[in-house]
This record gives sequence, C-alpha cells and structure tokens, in this order.
Amino acid sequence: MTLARVLIVDDDPDFCEISRTILEPAGYEVITAADTRQAMERIEKDWPDLILLDLVINTVEEGLEFGERLHRDPILRHLPIVFVTSIADGPYAERVKPGDVHYAAAWLPKPFSPQTLLQTVGSVLEQRK
Repeated sequence: MTLARVLIVDDDPDFCEISRTILEPAGYEVITAADTRQAMERIEKDWPDLILLDLVINTVEEGLEFGERLHRDPILRHLPIVFVTSIADGPYAERVKPGDVHYAAAWLPKPFSPQTLLQTVGSVLEQRK
C-alpha cells in the first residue's frame, strides 16, 4: 500500500535518487522532475500528494517562483510544498527568508538525515488530512 505520492523537483539527479531510496522503502511512491517544466507535466499527469521542491534549480529564484505559481493557482495551491535548500549556508541566504514564504508547508535544509526527511514528509501529510 502506498502512503502517498511525492514529487521531487531538483536538478541534481543524485539528490533525487537518494531521496527515492529513503522514501520508497517507507511506502511512498516517488516521481521526479529535473526542472519546473517537467514538474508541471508530472503534476498534471500524476497529481502528487506532496512536492519536495528545490529552491535553486536553474536560477536562485526558479524554485521559489514555481512555488508561487502553484500557490496562485486555485486548484494547485492545495498541494503541500516542502522547500529543500542548501542556500541557508551560502551566499544567497539573505535573498530568501523561510518566514516570508507563508505557503510553504515546511523547509528542509540540505543536507538532512533520512529520519528528518521521513519525519517532515509524514508530518506535512498528516496535517493535510
């Protein structure tokens, strides 16, 4: 039995695969997209229960812009988004403040432990019931 379908949007295939190896044994179905165009296609085709969205895809703003686009859509706004980012420790940390992104269901700083990923995904999905 699948607990939920999780869409991972990240341009790093290694990150997608590592996340898949954590989530699938726990009962989640995982689909991936390397960019926001693919992500939109996967959303329309597979309708995920949760999106793990990298903040920095091709540009520093692309993940955030995509999240805002989803949030503005009257149907897609209900998809929970967990932003995943490593910029908290980088030169772009001042450009995005998690508290300013009110629609984010959660934030996961990279790197994270398998337990943290599972706990965050489970908690966000539980809140949506």
